[in-house]
Formats: sequence, C-alpha cells, structure tokens
Amino acid sequence: MSLRRYFGWSDGELMRSDCKPCSRLMRQTAGICTVGGALGFWVLCRLHYGPRITVPRSLRWAACGAVSVSSTSALLVRLFSPECEPQNIAAYDKK
Repeated sequence: MSLRRYFGWSDGELMRSDCKPCSRLMRQTAGICTVGGALGFWVLCRLHYGPRITVPRSLRWAACGAVSVSSTSALLVRLFSPECEPQNIAAYDKK
C-alpha cells in the first residue's frame, strides 16, 4: 500500500532489523496526533463560537479533531514511510 514505489522513492531494499515496524510506527504517530488534533480542534471551537461555547459542543469538536487528525496521520505514515513498504511489512511486522 506504500506509494513510495510509484513515486520512485523506493529502492526495494529491506530495512535494518532494529528499525521500528510499520504497525508500531502507525500506532505511535496516531496516538501523538490524537492529542494534538483534540487540542487544535478545541481551540478552533473556542475561536468559532466565542462566548456561546458549551461543554458538549467543545467535547464534540475535540473528539472529531482527535479522530480526523489521528486517522489522517496514520494513513500518511502508511503511504509514505519506508517502514511500510510491502517487503518490510512481510519481514518485520508481527501479525
């Protein structure tokens, strides 16, 4: 699923065995971006609604931000990271 081969960025070689596997890299990136997305969308909600802000509304915005930013970042890692090329997933990821 990696796009690196289509863009010519991949040489088809295997990574070193001490590198992080793709699944762990995606999970860690999504976890970090969940917090950033929630905080970012909460700030956007505060800016958009101003004094009319309510707690359920701000929690809804934060949840949407967390889900959207974490899933987008995990997808981008999956598509463009050298660890997520098919030969590296087959060799190093444990199913």
